[in-house]
Amino acid sequence: MSWTAVLLLSAGAYLLKVAGVLGGRYAVRPVALRTVALLPPALLAALVVVQTFGGEGGVVLDERAAGLAVAGVAVWRRAPFVVVVVLAAAVTAGLRALA
Repeated sequence: MSWTAVLLLSAGAYLLKVAGVLGGRYAVRPVALRTVALLPPALLAALVVVQTFGGEGGVVLDERAAGLAVAGVAVWRRAPFVVVVVLAAAVTAGLRALA
């Protein structure tokens, strides 16, 4: 990443913070609040997908996908967060050891 991009992104982040401070006097519409509430889970899901299936210029299906699947099942079964992380890591490490 070039320094120009880093500086532009830094300036953009700063301007967003300034806009938040200056715009604090205005009421925010409920539609905007609902939309903003959906952004963190969507960004986290996108990060998980990119880190799990991305690599080497394309989609990669490897042990990480199995770990993610086990984590998904554990979350679906309402396991505690620590258990979800340990199960996913154990399955991923076990499959990598077998490969």
